[in-house]
Amino acid sequence: MSEEVYGPERAQRLVALLRALAERIRDLDRTGRLLDAAPELQKLLGNARSELFHYEVRSTYDTPDAAESRRIVEEAMGSGDLSLDDPDDDDPWRGGGDPQA
Repeated sequence: MSEEVYGPERAQRLVALLRALAERIRDLDRTGRLLDAAPELQKLLGNARSELFHYEVRSTYDTPDAAESRRIVEEAMGSGDLSLDDPDDDDPWRGGGDPQA
């Protein structure tokens, strides 16, 4: 799978990372050491933040195939040869020639 796409295995690792962070915060809070562990929490939060950023960016990334498909559709929609806006035109694909033909 392309590196630009955030795969399901990596997403599962992110969920596990976030759960582990939450559990560590709960443990530190239970033992009254939450603020004493500020350096550790800064590192853990930094790792989680970085991975969340990659998830957000890559989960919305267009693969080259998807981008090409969208380009083709936009190009087809942008061509002026076919007008679907005229409800009186029974044959919009004919492109305007002689109406008697």
